[in-house]
Amino acid sequence: MRGKLIIFSAPSGTGKSTIISWLMKEHRELNLAFSISCTSRAPRGTEKNGVEYFFLTPEEFRQRIDNDEFLEYEEVYENRFYGTLKSQVERQLEAGQNVVFDVDVKGGVNIKNFYGDKALSIFIQPPSIRELRRRLENRGTDAPDVIDQRIARAEFELTFADKFDRVVINDILEYAEADALEIIQTFLND
Repeated sequence: MRGKLIIFSAPSGTGKSTIISWLMKEHRELNLAFSISCTSRAPRGTEKNGVEYFFLTPEEFRQRIDNDEFLEYEEVYENRFYGTLKSQVERQLEAGQNVVFDVDVKGGVNIKNFYGDKALSIFIQPPSIRELRRRLENRGTDAPDVIDQRIARAEFELTFADKFDRVVINDILEYAEADALEIIQTFLND
């Protein structure tokens, strides 16, 4: 049986990746398979090519755009691209996997529009911009000017929440995880 698609989008630092990781580790019965996106940014920390992302140069990314290989892509910042390869998604769906996307808001909307009812789109929302800034600062992975860029982008991304099937507010992580699980179980059982 062909799989379904579950799209997660959120501003950076909202906890979306933490929620996805929990779902995939603790709820194997959902048969979730992570969609590995491409990016032109450098790896962070212990990230490995082909695990968290496929890391491409901006030139390689542009060539794949020209070849129409992406389901969705965006140049988030100058020469910083993110995108999802069509071929990988189709292979996973045909294998019966429920494909999970961790994408920016425009990508999430594009994937939802492409797949329609076969996809569930979930927007993870922070309780406030102030709390989001605190989380980004506590992560310790970005310089202050990058955090300022991420906050400005988050304010823009929050305007997309109503374009998603469901919104989960991540104020208390355990509650947000439980909400996401219930939403996904209902979708997969329909």
